[in-house]
Amino acid sequence: MASDKKKSESARAFAEDGACKTHVGGQALIEGVMMRGRYNWAVAVREPAGGIYLEEHDLASGKDKNGWLYWPFVRGCRAFVESLMLGFQALEIAALHAFGEEDEEEKPADRNELVAEREGARAVEGEAASSAFSWKEDFGRPDTMIDALGAQRTLEVVTEPAPDQVVQAAKPKEEEEAEFGHREMVFSMVLGLVLGVVLFVVAPAVLTNLIVGEYDENTLAWNIVDGVIRVGVFVFYIWIIGRMEEIKRMFSYHGAEHKTIHCFEHGLPLTVENARSFPRLHVRCGTAFLIMVMLIAILVYTLVPLDRLILALGVPDGAVKLILVMLVRIALMPVIAGISYEITVKWAGSHPDNPLVKVVLWPGMQMQRLTTKEPDDGMIECAIASMEAVLAREDAEAAKAQALSQASEAKASAAA
Repeated sequence: MASDKKKSESARAFAEDGACKTHVGGQALIEGVMMRGRYNWAVAVREPAGGIYLEEHDLASGKDKNGWLYWPFVRGCRAFVESLMLGFQALEIAALHAFGEEDEEEKPADRNELVAEREGARAVEGEAASSAFSWKEDFGRPDTMIDALGAQRTLEVVTEPAPDQVVQAAKPKEEEEAEFGHREMVFSMVLGLVLGVVLFVVAPAVLTNLIVGEYDENTLAWNIVDGVIRVGVFVFYIWIIGRMEEIKRMFSYHGAEHKTIHCFEHGLPLTVENARSFPRLHVRCGTAFLIMVMLIAILVYTLVPLDRLILALGVPDGAVKLILVMLVRIALMPVIAGISYEITVKWAGSHPDNPLVKVVLWPGMQMQRLTTKEPDDGMIECAIASMEAVLAREDAEAAKAQALSQASEAKASAAA
């Protein structure tokens, strides 16, 4: 029965891909969701008191000045970097408000009481007390990066009036009100990138060298083993961090994001009831992009004649050769990201009914079973709130463009 349910969840994600193709991108956060449109991005965070904090920021397009960054194969690398940077900004906002200070008389005794109040379904008694959030111990880890890289997709929405409990904020909190700021975010980002390189480049390369031998002795086998180890490390890493309580909740917000996307793509009003009926998996989830990056990497690394370069330079066996291999892998990451973007976002996202697309996206769909979980109603409310903020700006810009067009036509008619 459980197996049938899993199959239906995956099958529905393909079968129920709505007709309203979209362009807004989303990301699950700490106790919230970020949505990004053409003109702005918005973060909706569930605060300890129970309300939703909503913050918006403008987006500045650099297409006019740097059009080459939007060329095919280049745009994938640009989108990846932009998503990463924007994701960390959104995570900073979420962390400040999800764990913001409250008055002593209103502040719950511990994190378990916070979770119990938000969900309304969990009894505090009998649960193990969890420690308070610590920037040093928790936010300094790279695990918050995973959803930032794994939740990018496209969507566009129609909205209802924002709930009464949503608190609008046109500008971020003043610096003096923030206990932790930009310095901690930069440290977290740098640490996450370093650990990412160690986990997914250095460690697989070292293990492969021990298993297969020197790179140029059997290039094909070396690249295949390296790729398999990299995918294995990634899956194991996601599984491990998915057992942490806070990451479980982020994965549930990821599921809320997908359900909300499905709801819009089927032309339904964005309500909790409508969104809840859809699957938590989505064919355009960024998780598929990450898996595709790892698979494309095997092909690219195999095709690049690095063994000839090693021979031509006379690179000695051992650490020097292994370091060269790792540096080349890092240098080729933009190329791999560009190819993966064209396949998963531009091609597969535009041809969901193509049987080959289902084969290409299948690994990413299976990974979503780890990176998404069923959300509660409050999580879906956050996803809807952030979408509505983005869509309000989309509607305003569309109305402005229409007014300008009408004024231009009227002027042309008067001149005639």
